[in-house]
Amino acid sequence: MLQPFASSEPFTIGVELEVQVVNTHDYNLTKATTELLNRVREETFAGAIDPETTEGMIELSTGVCRNFDQVSNELQVLRDTLVRAADFLNVGVCGGGTNFFQNWYDQRSDGRERSEYLMGLYGALYQQFTIFGQHVHVGCPDADSALVLLHSLSRYVPHFIALAASSPFVQGSDTQFQCARLNSVAPFPLSGQAPFVTEWSEFEQYFERMTNTGLVKSLKDFYWDIRPSPGFGTIEVRVMDTPLRVERAAAIAAYIQALSRYLLIDKPLTLSERDYEVYRTNRFMACRFGLDATCVNPETGQSKPIRDDILATLNAISGHAQALGGQAGLESIRRAVTTGTSDATWLRRVYGAHDSLHEVVRQQCQIWRGAQTLE
Repeated sequence: MLQPFASSEPFTIGVELEVQVVNTHDYNLTKATTELLNRVREETFAGAIDPETTEGMIELSTGVCRNFDQVSNELQVLRDTLVRAADFLNVGVCGGGTNFFQNWYDQRSDGRERSEYLMGLYGALYQQFTIFGQHVHVGCPDADSALVLLHSLSRYVPHFIALAASSPFVQGSDTQFQCARLNSVAPFPLSGQAPFVTEWSEFEQYFERMTNTGLVKSLKDFYWDIRPSPGFGTIEVRVMDTPLRVERAAAIAAYIQALSRYLLIDKPLTLSERDYEVYRTNRFMACRFGLDATCVNPETGQSKPIRDDILATLNAISGHAQALGGQAGLESIRRAVTTGTSDATWLRRVYGAHDSLHEVVRQQCQIWRGAQTLE
């Protein structure tokens, strides 16, 4: 049975970042999660530092935040806490949506019951799921509003993908994608988009039908791009790569927060199941070309560059960002879009300068800890 939708403060946000734990010799993933967690256990900070999927991953989670500054500050404290522990153990930590060197067949479960279950169910598919993403939770006033927001935000999924894209390299090769990480999500049978229902009672009926089939046990079994989290009273946006800096992650969260307020208060969209007719193509284009992609508006059928669409959206949601205290985050987004700078292009530029993926990851580790002047 689906748990009731919890009460939460509308438009509060929480951020989760899956980060890489690498050795400092060849910068492949290394099995240091348990030792890192032991090192940070006595530290005091808001949020959480937890295991995630395999021994080469750790998840950083903020608490419930009201604005960009709070998100940014909490993420920086979590980052610095983890970096200190990593320095003690002589391992590296970094952002980015994929590790360039890990072989999927080397990955092992972190030992938790759910991880063991998923490894047994999905086999090699789950081993290839050693990828690193940013998730953003948005508080919703009620369950029906959560579903409306979920489908409204789906229109902007290409924005989120392009802004966070940081996974051009997989298994030592350039994939030609800005975001290759989502290619590892697509094969899961319960991935994609949530069913088009906008009333919680209908969603409960859908969930009951799915659980009766035995295919799912909880909402976590759905690898949807955006899914409701009734226990938190939120919807969760899940399409972003983990950025190379926590500052970019905080800015993306501020963009999603202001956009959510705009969508629920101003109600600028007329939702329709037809929105999803171009959804997979738009999603692909954002993964392939990032900010340089062109996507189709499902209402008008007209194509528009993602870059231009983000800039227009920033103008539309400016007042909502001001009400939420997120202007600094949105200005950061505007600068990145205007200059065309993305994490994926930075990674390729460093590789082009050094012809070494090892050097790229070394610099990723430095960027993660706050360095400003690398290649």
